Amino acid sequence: MSLILNGNAVRDQIKEECRPRVAAMKAKAGRAPGLAVVLVGDNAASAVYVRNKTKTAEELGLHHETITRDASLTTEGLLEIIAGLNARTDIDGILVQLPLPPHIDAQKALLAVAPEKDVDGFHPYNAGLLSTGRPGLRPCTPAGVIELLKRNQIPIAGRNAVVVGRSDIVGKPMALLLLQENATVTICHSRTHDLPGVCRGGEILVAAIGRPAMITEEYIRPGAVVIDVGMNTVRTRAEAERIFDASRLADFDRRGSLLVGDVRPADMAKVASAYTPVPGGVGPLTIAMLMRNTIEAAERRC
Repeated sequence: MSLILNGNAVRDQIKEECRPRVAAMKAKAGRAPGLAVVLVGDNAASAVYVRNKTKTAEELGLHHETITRDASLTTEGLLEIIAGLNARTDIDGILVQLPLPPHIDAQKALLAVAPEKDVDGFHPYNAGLLSTGRPGLRPCTPAGVIELLKRNQIPIAGRNAVVVGRSDIVGKPMALLLLQENATVTICHSRTHDLPGVCRGGEILVAAIGRPAMITEEYIRPGAVVIDVGMNTVRTRAEAERIFDASRLADFDRRGSLLVGDVRPADMAKVASAYTPVPGGVGPLTIAMLMRNTIEAAERRC
């Protein structure tokens, strides 16, 4: 029977480890670590993510602020906000919630965040530290995957790991973190020749390609550990029928939509030795690692 890798349980472990670090900083510096989140526009999913982040910060005793602006904000206006946050001594971490409205230059905004406050780990400075194996702020989702594997006693060293997806946010840093754990790593993507065959070479398969249930049984090596990073919303009955069994279809009919990762759930459960569910797998770890990054940034600045 496949092991379900419970991201909620690991998230709770990380949060408990954060609490004494927050208390120690309050005792040392007279203040809590500070996190500022900048939310621009009216993207409903982004608003939910930001609420979850601030709720977790509140639980852990972090100082937190959410700066909201409507979609009329210009790139220059956003850069001014970021510059102000960079200058504040009570703010240790800055997160610019993506996606931004299309008229805003997202690259300029992310580059404007001071590297030492880049708790998303997206700045080229932090990407460079990661690529050269130096300590630094790591992208939250890939770092959470490593925690999930380690805390479930899943060996990484010496194993063949395949990462499907090459984004700067997940795919590339995921490959580098696995490499640092002494895995033999292959990065592949939608244009890879014989993608199913390449994926079947993975003893650890990380799916981060952003396509609902694209990875099916033919992509999965029997007994592989499958980490599904995808988070997609299924909104049509036809797509739901392609992906889900009868019991989940009843859920779809009741709710009108369902979340699914990049891997077909039934195939993952059938073939893998261990796998992450969606939801409840990798997702909860992203926010936990964001909190840990904020605390780490604060500790370095004190």
